[in-house]
Amino acid sequence: MEFSIKNQAPEKLKTDCLVLGVYEDGGLTESGKAVDKACGHAIAKAVKSGDLTGKAGTTLLLAGGEGVAAARLLLLGLGKAAEFNEKAYRAAIAAAVAAAKGTGSKDAVIAFCDAPVKARDGAWQVRQAVIAAEESLYKFDQLKSKKDKDARPLGKLAFLSGDEAAAQALVEGKAIAEGQKLMKDLANLPSNHCTPTYLAKQAVALGKEFGFKVDVLDRADMKKLGMNTLLAVAQGSHEPPKFIICHYKGGAKDARPVVLVGKGVTFDTGGISLKPAPDMDEMKYDMSGAASVLGTLKSAAKLKLPLNIVGVVAATENMPGGSAIKPGDIVTSMSGQTVEILNTDAEGRLILCDALTYVERFNPEVVVDVATLTGACVVALGNVATGLLANDDALAAELLTAGQASYDRAWQLPLWDDYQELLKSPFADMANIGGRWGGTITAACFLARYAEKYKWAHLDIAGTSYRGNAQKGSTGRPVPLLTHFLMQRAAAAKPAKMVKAVPKIAAKALAKPTPKSGKAK
Repeated sequence: MEFSIKNQAPEKLKTDCLVLGVYEDGGLTESGKAVDKACGHAIAKAVKSGDLTGKAGTTLLLAGGEGVAAARLLLLGLGKAAEFNEKAYRAAIAAAVAAAKGTGSKDAVIAFCDAPVKARDGAWQVRQAVIAAEESLYKFDQLKSKKDKDARPLGKLAFLSGDEAAAQALVEGKAIAEGQKLMKDLANLPSNHCTPTYLAKQAVALGKEFGFKVDVLDRADMKKLGMNTLLAVAQGSHEPPKFIICHYKGGAKDARPVVLVGKGVTFDTGGISLKPAPDMDEMKYDMSGAASVLGTLKSAAKLKLPLNIVGVVAATENMPGGSAIKPGDIVTSMSGQTVEILNTDAEGRLILCDALTYVERFNPEVVVDVATLTGACVVALGNVATGLLANDDALAAELLTAGQASYDRAWQLPLWDDYQELLKSPFADMANIGGRWGGTITAACFLARYAEKYKWAHLDIAGTSYRGNAQKGSTGRPVPLLTHFLMQRAAAAKPAKMVKAVPKIAAKALAKPTPKSGKAK
């Protein structure tokens, strides 16, 4: 889709389809009033006759007629003006794109970006319009032998806006949408296609596209580093694990990096603590944290953000093979702390804890890990808000602000020491689960023990990164939240020193032949 900004009298816009907003009480937006006047009040007459109620999502198609340059006028119901909030606005954009596409138009202009949305400016509306439009057009059909093709596809979409920041907002919206698309494409792939090796190859390709270095560690490299908890999860699978490090250097040479860490379990059976069969196919989405890190890196690179960013992905499968870890096993993590594994389905924290230890070498400004970590988070927050826990309140506030700005919201949960008591083990330094209660918090408490040397936040995206049932598919979240977080940091960037450089363990793992027992693609 080609996006652009238009800033001229709406009645003079030459387009196949001009989309105008109508409220439930028959009221029009400012652009709608201008077009209505130019076409002899044809819109007002249609509304008055009852041809359009103005209820959210309803549409009416009119011919352009005299006084209007557009070939078609598509009237879209916006609902009640007093209730036209962020959710209603995004839904209206999606409905407008779908309806314009249905008219057979090759290009369209959405002219209701002037409809007031409480506490949001024109730039926000344009940025969200691009993202919502791309989301409504997205489809995953790479693996279908027969693809549906539009006879006359909608190829150009413009937004009518007089906001001074609209052009930049359009650029930002496109970058975020492209990052979301990458995340969705990766997450929607089944696990026999999207393996740890495939993720590594995609990261390397991303690095080549945008000119940043990518290192990939294989099993032997991880063993040398003592990543025993990560390797414990991987040992039940024939697929070789990969540890991926992306180095985006957009900031000053000595500036400390922002580090993003993603959980990349490309399929999670639960291991020996096997998950129930219903909906287990959705466990291909257990690498959504990894996909969101790569998607965010793409968005940041498209925007050429003046930051140093390290993206880390710990990728493996969690399978119940003959060599898989068992409940009761004790493993020594890279940090030297020992973990009693009481439940092999609590594997995300086992791979993340080694990753959090590894990133100490970058002397990070901040670290944010992203993971589909706990079902408890879905119980607590549903699929609306991402769970947020942090050892630094200022960092948590940044992420919450970014979530509000992007309409990709998070909700902070406590990370009090009281919860650490639940992780006690009589045989090791800690257990990998804390019992039934407060599961999202105890999971974060586990990770917090490995993030004491820097400012750290944890995003639990179990409920927000994908949808199940009839709407099954990746949502692309939290790419908008993370990109806004980075944009905020870029706007306030201050130079600082990065003490240690990355060790040069090259991407040799990709050059190595896959073991005979492997199934890497």
